[in-house]
Amino acid sequence: MVPDISNTSMLFLIVFVLIPLSLSYMYALGLGKSITWSSIRGVAQLFLIGYILTFLFGLEPFIGIPIMLTVMIVVAGFHAAKKGKGISSVHGVIFLILLAVEATVLSMWLAFDMIDFTAEQVVPMSGMVIGNSMVAIGLALERMKSEFHENYDRLQAALALGATPKEATQPLIRKIVKAAMIPNVDGLKTIGLVQLPGMMTGLILAGVSPHIAIRYQIVISLSIFVAVSISAMLVTVLTYRAFYNKNMQLTRIESD
Repeated sequence: MVPDISNTSMLFLIVFVLIPLSLSYMYALGLGKSITWSSIRGVAQLFLIGYILTFLFGLEPFIGIPIMLTVMIVVAGFHAAKKGKGISSVHGVIFLILLAVEATVLSMWLAFDMIDFTAEQVVPMSGMVIGNSMVAIGLALERMKSEFHENYDRLQAALALGATPKEATQPLIRKIVKAAMIPNVDGLKTIGLVQLPGMMTGLILAGVSPHIAIRYQIVISLSIFVAVSISAMLVTVLTYRAFYNKNMQLTRIESD
């Protein structure tokens, strides 16, 4: 059994917040309010989700799991869509991508008997997939707006020479998807060497054999990798046309 962390020990964590807070004031970074608010909000959200998960784990799997996954996908979709401000229909596209990716990964887990259809297993692992997909989509949208802004004249020249929007944009799509995938590629290279991944660490702390923990970590790491790859590719391919009008003319969507 994992020993319970006392309230006194939890209060000591304030020191961890005071360090970056002090650095912010020392170097006039202007992040004091953000650090304080983010820390309080993060702790409150975690305690809240703890009570929610306890409630959902008591429900039937076919009731609790869909509710939690829907909430995760909707929240992740709205957060990622902030990076795509100005792109038409971005909310709907992101929601469908997250839904499709989660359904695909979950189906693979269940089809190959990697996990059981229980809230204790599906919800935490799905949260990792949805969360990383959200980050990948956000990175792709942010990079896409930046690339279109920086390469505006080059794209205009390509269109003037007879290229279609798809042909003119193809090099940018490759750069955008590659940029979104690089963090996960680098993470896989050093997994288990530089740090022990979160799922593996949690299972080991819970008393699970390292060999079993490693198997679960491999499942989630590769699942995240494929989810990130698909998410970045789909959001780029499905939204780049928003930078062109119906006459195939390039329009400006300013980057944040």
